[in-house]
Amino acid sequence: MELEAWYLLVIPLFFALGWLAARVDIRHVMEESRAVPRSYFKGLNYLLNEQPDKAIEAFLEVAKMDPDTLELHFALGALFRRRGEFDRAIRIHQNLVDRADLPRDPRMKALFELGEDFLKAGLLDRAESVFRRLEDDAHALDALRNILEIQVLTKDWQNAIDTARRLEKLGCPAQNVDTAHYYCELALGALLRDEIDSARAHLERALAENRRSARARMLLGDIEARQGDDAAAIATWRRLEQDNPAYLPIVAERLLAAYQRLGRVDQAIDLLRTYLQLRPSADLSHLLFQTVAEQRGWEAARALAAETLKRQPSLRVLDDYLQARNAVDPEAVEFRMAQDLVHRQVSRSAYFQCGGCGFKARQFFWQCPACARWESIPPERMEHD
Repeated sequence: MELEAWYLLVIPLFFALGWLAARVDIRHVMEESRAVPRSYFKGLNYLLNEQPDKAIEAFLEVAKMDPDTLELHFALGALFRRRGEFDRAIRIHQNLVDRADLPRDPRMKALFELGEDFLKAGLLDRAESVFRRLEDDAHALDALRNILEIQVLTKDWQNAIDTARRLEKLGCPAQNVDTAHYYCELALGALLRDEIDSARAHLERALAENRRSARARMLLGDIEARQGDDAAAIATWRRLEQDNPAYLPIVAERLLAAYQRLGRVDQAIDLLRTYLQLRPSADLSHLLFQTVAEQRGWEAARALAAETLKRQPSLRVLDDYLQARNAVDPEAVEFRMAQDLVHRQVSRSAYFQCGGCGFKARQFFWQCPACARWESIPPERMEHD
């Protein structure tokens, strides 16, 4: 009974303490709500009513009245950058960087955001200068990624290689594929200056980075062909059969030209047939079709296209077949009309397409012009609806 009486005394006490705590919390909330500027609530109201421009102006008023609203400053700066209003984003972040009372971590964050502003605005020198100040900071990894992007945009390939090495040391995934392309770019520059030995050295380094580098292998073959050694060029290009067969459609024209210079066209035709048996390709089919038509006549080309059409039906192969059919029988008007329609459709619908961003192009690029990724465009044209 004594225990029960003790409980009866404690329970009302707990209720009283809870009531007092609630009063304190309510008072605290009321004090905080009075401290929040009215412009903040106006901004929220504009956002809820889908009036973003008025909301931004209201939040800017809050930021001017209360310099301590750091997160609001950062949010506004990021918003201006996304909207393309780079001058306003730069002003916000520059003001934060210049504040003497700002602790180190927020200042470094503001500095990084300022670098992003300059980068998006195309002010590459100023952006790189800002990111250099962050190389030994917590933002080092992201800063170096942006520095690498700037070096690629400005074609500063040797420094891009060095930056890629630093990124790997900081734990970034291996940059071998991209670095191989940087060496290929250096090789192209050397070839323009007719520095053959230097170009070879760069390409060997590219292959050391990425043994499957189709671009490096193709450029080495180009050097052999440039020096008049077509047999060596063919041997170099044919290494792709094992190293990276996906790029055979890209190198096939080089192989065919080298075989023609050596007077071995029949061997080239047999090689293209072998490639097609191993790896169906509309581009290879078209190249083989053109070669057979030129070397063996339209009837042989028509038979080839008919055989290919059964095995690999596509608009491009049908276009080849109708072209040969019209050449064999020029009086068949209905075939000519059909071929005109199919050819126009093929011309409109056959593209190289980036697997990353969807960019479409008539010609092949090692680096996507839209998203700047390397080897994101498959080396085979696609037929689009």
